Amino acid sequence: MYNFDIKEFSYHVGWRSRGRHPGRHSSTQRGMGMEFRGHTTLLSYPDPRRIDIRQTIRDPLEQVYVRLFNQKSATPVYVICDLSGSMNFGSRHRKIKLAAEIAESVAQSSTRANDPFGFIGFDEEVREDWISMASVKPQRAFELTEKLKEYHPHAASAEGLRDVWRYLPRERSLVFLISDFHMPFELLEDALSMLLRHQIVPMVLWDSAEYRNLPEFGITSVADSETGARRTLLMRKELRDKIVDSFEARREAIYNTFMRFDMPPFFVEGDFDADAMTEYFYQFVAA
Repeated sequence: MYNFDIKEFSYHVGWRSRGRHPGRHSSTQRGMGMEFRGHTTLLSYPDPRRIDIRQTIRDPLEQVYVRLFNQKSATPVYVICDLSGSMNFGSRHRKIKLAAEIAESVAQSSTRANDPFGFIGFDEEVREDWISMASVKPQRAFELTEKLKEYHPHAASAEGLRDVWRYLPRERSLVFLISDFHMPFELLEDALSMLLRHQIVPMVLWDSAEYRNLPEFGITSVADSETGARRTLLMRKELRDKIVDSFEARREAIYNTFMRFDMPPFFVEGDFDADAMTEYFYQFVAA
């Protein structure tokens, strides 16, 4: 069952899936696909529908040969979502709600492609109450994303990111990692080093109100992204420019960190653009 109000995008993976279930991705599994793989004898692969007459009559030993083809296979798709304190921030709407909308889009897009979808949420630890095992049935996933839209993260760190790899399957998967990445780079690098088995799409959620919409002069209150602790500042143009510059420097540092792991980040500042997500896969992921 599909919700036609949910934004969808097209994606593909940069490897041959080992999944045994039929799907849309290039596969190492032989079956009823159209991608020619080679020949073998009818005794080795007893499917008379695949007999190759020309190859058979060329064999001096008079063995009967059949054509082998690779099928298209399904690939697990996961969303790993940051539920730490900074995800509760947002001017027009909260980052956690935007994350829910992106997860909803991933769930519907993967279901349309006949790929199983799973969800893993984390803050200080991997949250057992925010885990949905991969399934081709979307009902559970959509129930979880609806619940996520109304969730208010409490003041907590993102330390649980270190352990999310333990909850992913051994089979290589397509993983959308959704966060604002307001976390120590040491934590991020440790986590990414444990996720190299999979294809990771980092989804970086930022809000311009965090740094661009500050007044040039006046008293303003700012909150720590993770702990929620508030400070009152006398904002001056020099301080405002310093804050903006620090965010721009962090954006570049985040980009460079992911690129060291060959994981091009997808920045979302405002609304999620599903068409831009499709373009991301055409640009960065070899079909």
